[in-house]
Amino acid sequence: MKIREYRTHFIQELTPIYDAGEAESFFYLILEEKLQMKRIDLALNPDLIFSEDAIQNWDAILEELKLEIPIQYILGKTSFYGLDFEVNENVLIPRPETEELVDWIIKEDSKIKGLKDLKILDIGTGSGCIAISLAKNLPNAQVYAIDVSEQALATAEKNAKRNNVNIIFIQKDILTTEDLEQQFDIIVSNPPYVRNLEKEEIKKNVLNNEPHLALFVEDNDALIFYTKIADLAQKNLSENGQLYFEINQYLGKEMIALLQNLNFKNIELRKDIYGNDRMTKATRNAKLQSDLV
Repeated sequence: MKIREYRTHFIQELTPIYDAGEAESFFYLILEEKLQMKRIDLALNPDLIFSEDAIQNWDAILEELKLEIPIQYILGKTSFYGLDFEVNENVLIPRPETEELVDWIIKEDSKIKGLKDLKILDIGTGSGCIAISLAKNLPNAQVYAIDVSEQALATAEKNAKRNNVNIIFIQKDILTTEDLEQQFDIIVSNPPYVRNLEKEEIKKNVLNNEPHLALFVEDNDALIFYTKIADLAQKNLSENGQLYFEINQYLGKEMIALLQNLNFKNIELRKDIYGNDRMTKATRNAKLQSDLV
């Protein structure tokens, strides 16, 4: 069978589940990963043939896609902030809005880049996408990363080697941590923040495949991770250190109130590219801390 004929078959098989554009994008992602061919290569060589073995391999992938297994898990990789990351069932698939958070930190740091060494802590690192992207783009930074999951940290360590950066990984349950035992200039976190009441908004491919440990919190304590991390940040951020969060889009006002109640200053709420409240930045109030001593 010619590849372009299989392409038509592939898209037709998936369109009851995905829209045609998404199904087509899957085809070309697989084509590039498995055959190192881009869309233009197929356009220039329309008579290329799939072998029987190749068709069997593609059919197997097609069946996984019909089960709504994410294409990133099927291929075992994804791209984030221009870097390649291994992903699997132990880690969340990095999202574009998290890239926006990383970009915000990098652009803010450009104001002081080269003036001092930075110590950065990523809490709940998962695949390591935040920590690794920051280490890659901020060569003046020493980056630490915490996660409760041993399996997630194993994936993050592979990704650090894959992208040739040095990260200090620590297995720790942040909710039972009383002190981080050192000072950081930046603490960043994208913790679990989806309430159970919001599960109906989650796509089936996410709900059935991505780790719930990294996704969901109880409805009656939705800010549990933010409260704990912000409290630790008041102890373990350097003078005027920065705290960055990715947040639940429905809890922007609550996040501002939380940070105000914990005496942070220069609090900023920022929207993502879709217009949702998605990230916050706040500064440790060093003056207040000194006044309390």
